[in-house]
Amino acid sequence: MCPKRHPGMGKITLLPYADAPVSVDAALLMPHPVLTQCVVPYPENVATVFAPLASTPWSFFLDSSATVSPQGRYSMLVTAPRQRLWQEAGRLWIADGDGPARRSALSLWEALRDSVMRLPDAASLPAELPFAGGALGYLSYDFGLAGQGIPPPPTQSLPEAAFGIYDTALLVDHHGRKAWLCAPEDRMVQALAEWQPRLARATVYSPDPSFQVRGPVQPLWNRSDYAAAFGRVQDYIRAGDCYQVNLAQPFAVPHAGSPWSLYQRLRTVNPAPFSACLSLPQGAVLSFSPERLLRVQKDRLQVRPIKGTRPRLEDRQEDQRMAQALLASPKDRAENVMIVDLLRNDLGRVAATGSVQVPQLCALESYVHVHHLVSVVEARLAPGQDALSALEACFPGGSITGAPKRRAMEIIAELEVGARGLYCGSIGYLDQRGSLDMNIAIRSMTAVQGELRFWAGGGIVADSDPDAEYQETLDKVAVFHRELAALAGEG
Repeated sequence: MCPKRHPGMGKITLLPYADAPVSVDAALLMPHPVLTQCVVPYPENVATVFAPLASTPWSFFLDSSATVSPQGRYSMLVTAPRQRLWQEAGRLWIADGDGPARRSALSLWEALRDSVMRLPDAASLPAELPFAGGALGYLSYDFGLAGQGIPPPPTQSLPEAAFGIYDTALLVDHHGRKAWLCAPEDRMVQALAEWQPRLARATVYSPDPSFQVRGPVQPLWNRSDYAAAFGRVQDYIRAGDCYQVNLAQPFAVPHAGSPWSLYQRLRTVNPAPFSACLSLPQGAVLSFSPERLLRVQKDRLQVRPIKGTRPRLEDRQEDQRMAQALLASPKDRAENVMIVDLLRNDLGRVAATGSVQVPQLCALESYVHVHHLVSVVEARLAPGQDALSALEACFPGGSITGAPKRRAMEIIAELEVGARGLYCGSIGYLDQRGSLDMNIAIRSMTAVQGELRFWAGGGIVADSDPDAEYQETLDKVAVFHRELAALAGEG
């Protein structure tokens, strides 16, 4: 049952030890504010609920796309954060509500801990709720460069990191077909009034005619540029600098209008368990990621690295042969095992001694457009560590850097074109109970100043073939190329 609204108590008077009475605000004497939840109708198409908010800055949609994958169970929708935190050029800024920004001397990690700690108490919320108030947002790959002591290249105009602190959220369980509104007890009535009209919206996707793709997709590297960078990676591998480097190439296309229409179109043809759409003052983030960076639940840690890719084929028998070829590939298995070893080391920095395990190694997972090899590494959090210290230890993900991580990142910074920005960063949430779930922002786009930009990469090892690696980058974002080309033709 949803909580009822409590009337304000105004002021009361206390008689202290002094002779004169002192008037104080009754709110100071009331218990710490608490979060509560209310069951609301399950939205058949959760994207249409977010549609009215899609162009409002600091409105974020963590979208499982209602996939059948067990990794894609929940969606979360938030807007109007009680606090905003973002980092630009290594400087952290904090703003309360929609107020002015102030420079902070804290690190982002310190500021997130402090802000989440100040949220209303969530002890009364049922354990099944995936989010109990906290931080939603992203870390860019370039934020990770700075964390490794590597100077990041010039970036696009999106912040290096951005998180909103939210005490109100719409939470959707696609497996249980349930939904809840989470909000502070004294604001639940107002929150329901704001969210119920959105829940009542039509459940049919309708394209936004104002969105246009204004030209062909342009690779920012040509094939010979990629081959030259590939050759330099091979030189470093032969010299013993590294075992594997994830080399990526960027693509760009001009556009006009809100990218929300593109997000809705792509989520229908390319559902992924760790999708997201984030609206920021500087632009938008569209992610269709199949990969989890890190999940923390109580003291349990899990990472799910992806290494090894083959395209899906329309012919069922050919598609199965492609999947079996991936499973049987010594090269792809070796790449995956290298990254598993790196991640065991990352988790070991914050895990209880002897708790790191690999319950799944190089298993086949098939998505709409590609087959992947996916492993799972798990551990138990050591005493004195928390979800953010685990995230700091694992970020950026080893599957999108290479091994050893820092040297691979130095090589990437030397060879790739410009900054990765959001690509290979991480999007997700931290809630005040210590739960965390962050993706790796592969299969992701940014929309900034009229340009859509996306990237694709793959791990290069000693026996990699340049033509096969180049083709793998194209396979991973083939759906982006196809849908953008169709939209350009429609325009």
